[in-house]
Amino acid sequence: MSTGLLAALLAALLTGSATVLQALGARRAAVGHRPGEAAALAGTLRQWPFAIGVGMDMAGFGAELYALERLPLYVVEAALASALAVTAVGASRVLHIRLRRTEWAGVAAVSAGLCLLAVTAGRDGEGHGSEGLRLGTLIVAVLLLVAGWAAGRFGGRRAAPLLGLVAGLQFGVVGVAVRVLPALSPAELWAEPSAYAVAVAGLGGFAALTWAMQCGSVTAATAAMVLGETLGPAVVGVAVLGDHTRHGAVPLAVLGFAAAIAGALALARFGDAEQPAVSPTAGTGA
Repeated sequence: MSTGLLAALLAALLTGSATVLQALGARRAAVGHRPGEAAALAGTLRQWPFAIGVGMDMAGFGAELYALERLPLYVVEAALASALAVTAVGASRVLHIRLRRTEWAGVAAVSAGLCLLAVTAGRDGEGHGSEGLRLGTLIVAVLLLVAGWAAGRFGGRRAAPLLGLVAGLQFGVVGVAVRVLPALSPAELWAEPSAYAVAVAGLGGFAALTWAMQCGSVTAATAAMVLGETLGPAVVGVAVLGDHTRHGAVPLAVLGFAAAIAGALALARFGDAEQPAVSPTAGTGA
């Protein structure tokens, strides 16, 4: 339990810090170039903060995999949402983005919520789910690819939050699919549908989130992503996989989960740490 929780918190710390470093690299590469210019994008890849950020993202994913094997899904997903708190604090220091009072309250809510979840979390459910559930993760991942395309094509003004929700649901599928993997040996993974679900949902979620950032509000997209990524796996973990809290701790666990998610939603604009920096009101605390 303790090593799994440490791994989940490490994943949040790594991915939250990676966002700040990647934004710093993007800022440096953008000097003297128009936003989105090919030279600026190519220059970003040569910036050492961006490269370190990518490495930290990969390490964070490894820590997430470790946590998913040892903790209830609702704890891991809430911990991953807390990466926004890490990004917010890092952005205030490194990128000089001023946090509003509500955002400092969000950081406090995330911290308090995670403390409650750490105290109340029980063991993760036994077993890896049925063969139908493992196949279902792949089917859902493919269906979400179609939903993402439809949201981007026909969503209009609501495309950003819709794509953000699709991205969150895809990332949630990754969590469920990893949790139900029956084995990690290469000889067995090639025939395991949940292994393919990890790849399809991971790439699909990244593509949907990138599309959302390009076509609308970062805050709306990130808020929808947080909801999709946390609520879906939590329900599956409790209702299907048998995740549970310590005896008699359900109310406190629900309170902790709600506080962590509410805090993450308050920090949603940091889903893209670079976004506040280019706003005309950035740094004013408005």
